[in-house]
Amino acid sequence: MRLELLLTTLTALLATALNPLPSPPPVSPVATTWPVAAPAGTRPALVRAWDPPSTEYGAGHRGVDLAAPPGTPVRAVAPGRVSFAGRVAGRGVVSVELDGTGAPSLRTTYEPVRATLKKGAEVTAGEQVGTLERPTGHCPEACLHWGLRRADAYLDPLALLPPRLLHPGPSRLLPLTGPPTS
Repeated sequence: MRLELLLTTLTALLATALNPLPSPPPVSPVATTWPVAAPAGTRPALVRAWDPPSTEYGAGHRGVDLAAPPGTPVRAVAPGRVSFAGRVAGRGVVSVELDGTGAPSLRTTYEPVRATLKKGAEVTAGEQVGTLERPTGHCPEACLHWGLRRADAYLDPLALLPPRLLHPGPSRLLPLTGPPTS
């Protein structure tokens, strides 16, 4: 009897671990800025892309890493409220719950960051939430790990950015099809 219970439990656990995660709902581009600055007309260098795990506890990269030197200001990408500002496993972490993103709301996470705001603070897009700390070994060189979650689902934070921020380039003039109307 105990062996049957053990086998049933192990089978259920194995099935859960091997089942792929459901696809998360799409994310609207609500961000108006990158979390770290880059030279005008460019975007921050992507050190490591988002690589979703295939299962709940599977390997993957649950965010993106953006190159930036220690001391770089880290900014909220969209308006919201600081839901966490503190240390986790020796790293500074700031999380911002984004306004108007549904229920449960989207939450961005920035690390390793020394917070300049406290939990509960309201932030605007582009407002500094902290300063990038020294490398923690997560990246070969200094980087900001930027994550995005809705409840327990990890999402690609780059989905928050509109195309003009993802693919900056020169302005293009389009031909007129006739004289302007007054």
